[in-house]
Amino acid sequence: MGNRVTRGDFEWVYTEQPHTQRRKEILAKYPEIKTLMGPDPHLKWIVSGMVFMQLVACYLVKDLSWKWIFFWAYAFGGCINHSLTLAIHDISHNVAFGNKQAKWNRWFAVFANLPIGIPYSASFKKYHIDHHRYLGGDSLDVDIPTDFEGWFFCTPLRKLLWLFLQPLFYSLRPLYVNPKAITRMEIFNALIQFSIDLIIYYIWGLKPIIYLIAGTILCMGLHPISGHFIAEHYMFLKGYETYSYYGPLNWLTFNVGYHMEHHDFPSIPGCRLPMVKKIAAEYYDNLPHHQSWIRVLWDFVFDDSIGPYSRVKRLCKLAKES
Repeated sequence: MGNRVTRGDFEWVYTEQPHTQRRKEILAKYPEIKTLMGPDPHLKWIVSGMVFMQLVACYLVKDLSWKWIFFWAYAFGGCINHSLTLAIHDISHNVAFGNKQAKWNRWFAVFANLPIGIPYSASFKKYHIDHHRYLGGDSLDVDIPTDFEGWFFCTPLRKLLWLFLQPLFYSLRPLYVNPKAITRMEIFNALIQFSIDLIIYYIWGLKPIIYLIAGTILCMGLHPISGHFIAEHYMFLKGYETYSYYGPLNWLTFNVGYHMEHHDFPSIPGCRLPMVKKIAAEYYDNLPHHQSWIRVLWDFVFDDSIGPYSRVKRLCKLAKES
C-alpha cells in the first residue's frame, strides 16, 4: 500500500491533439456522419423525468433516519445526480434544442442542475469549451490535475483519498488554474438553485437537501460511475490521451463512455455516438479502450505507473474569441 507512483511529471507532448485530424479524415471518408449532428429530441424528456424522480425522492426520504438518507443518496439519488451532470455535459454542446436555440440549452441545463443541489451547469459550460478546444493545454484545460495533486497523491492510500475528494478538486481547480470572471448566467444559476433548495427545505426540511447534495458529492467521488473521470483521459498506455469505454454503464451516463467519438464529434449527441463507431469502425476498433470503470479505479489506485500526473500536457496558443 506504500509504493509511490513512478511518474514525477506530466507527459509533455509537442503535437496537436489527435481529434482534429481524425475528424477531418472521418468526415472526408464518411460525410454521412454529418447527419448525426443536431439535437436529441428525447433528451429534454429524459432529463425532465429524472428531475421529477428526484423531487419525488425528496418527499420519500424526508422522514427517514440519517443512515438511510446516506444509503439512498449513494445507492440511488447520487446515481441520478451524476447522470444529470453528464446530461448537462451533453446539453453544454447544445444538443437538447440545437445550436440555433443556445439560450434554451443554457436554461434547460439550469433546470437539469436542480437536483444536484449546488450550482454547476453555467460554470461547467464556461470551462468545458476550453477542455475541447485546448485538450491538455497547460493552464487552459482545467480537467488536468495541478502539480500539487500529482506530487502529493502518489501512493495507493493517497490516490484513494484523491478519488474520494474528486468533487472538491473538480470544483476548486478552475479557480486556481484558469480563473475567469463570473458570468450573469452563473449568477442566475446560483440564484435559481439556492431558491429551489430553500423551497425544498421549507416544505420538507433538511433531510431532502442533505440527500441531494450528499448524493452528488458521494457519487462524484469514490463510486463506479466516477470511473469515467479517470478513464477518459488518464494515460494508461503511452501515446494515447483519450479512451472510450463501451460497457453497460453508458446506459446511465448518456454514452459519455464513447469519449474518443465525443471528442472527435462534440456536436453529435451521446445517443448517436455508437453510430459514429459503427460507421467509422476502422478508426476506433484498434484503439485502446476500457471495458470496466471499476477496473479503471482499481488500476489507478494500485498501479504504480498511474497517478494524477498520468495526463498528456501541451502548450496551446489561445484562439481568438469570436
